[in-house]
Amino acid sequence: MSRTPAPPARRTSAPRPWRSARRSPIRRFLDRRRRTLAAALVCVGIGSAAYQLTPPSAAMVPVVVAARDLPSGATVSASDVRTARVPADAVPHHAESDPHGLVGQRLAGPLRSGEMVTDASLVGPGLLVGTAPGTSAVPVRIADPASLQLLTPGQLIDLVLSSEAGGTAGRGSTLASQVPVLWTGSPGGAGAAGAWLGSQEADGLLVVGASPDEALRIAGASTRGKVFFVLVESSRR
Repeated sequence: MSRTPAPPARRTSAPRPWRSARRSPIRRFLDRRRRTLAAALVCVGIGSAAYQLTPPSAAMVPVVVAARDLPSGATVSASDVRTARVPADAVPHHAESDPHGLVGQRLAGPLRSGEMVTDASLVGPGLLVGTAPGTSAVPVRIADPASLQLLTPGQLIDLVLSSEAGGTAGRGSTLASQVPVLWTGSPGGAGAAGAWLGSQEADGLLVVGASPDEALRIAGASTRGKVFFVLVESSRR
C-alpha cells in the first residue's frame, strides 16, 4: 500500500522590521519642508500679534495748507494753498477745507509752508479767536503809515491821539492802553484790505482788539486828530 506524499509546506516570509510602511505623498511633502513650514507659521503668529497690538489707523480728512511760505497781509491766490490729508484728531477747529473759497482773502499773519489754514489765519471775524469776551476788532488809521512795518499781530500797543489846535499839535490823550494788534495794513496794500474794511484806501490802517469803552474812544479818532501808537512790553498786559 502506497503512501500519498504530504503537500509541501507553504513558506512564509518572516516580517522585516527594518522596512517602514510606504508614506503618502502629502506626508513626504510635509517631511521635506517641515522647517520651512515651521518658519512660516512663526511669521504668521508674529504678524497676527503685531496686528492685534497696533492701534487702528486714524481717519484722514482733507484740510487746506499753505503751499509755500506766505507773508502776513498777503492776498491768497490759487497757487498759494493746496489740500492735504491729515489725521482727523490733528485738525484744529474751524480749519479750512475748500481752497477755492480762500482765493482773494487776506492773511492776518504769516504762514509757513504746510501750515494749516484756519479762520484765525484770515482777516475777518476769525481775528477775535481767543480774545476776551466782549472784545471788538476796531480799525484805526495811523498818522504815519510807514511805522506799521514795525508791528506784527499779537504785539501790544498804546494808542495816542494828538489833536491839532490853531495849527499846532495839542496835548496827546490816550485812546487805549495795551491793546493787541490783530492786523496791520502795510503801505500799498489797499486792495483786499479795503474790500474787507469797506474803504478804498487801506494804507495806514491798523486793527486792534479793544474793550467796549476803548472801542468807543478809538472809533473815528483819526477825524479828531492824528493817531500814533507806542510799543509796550507784552508782560504788562
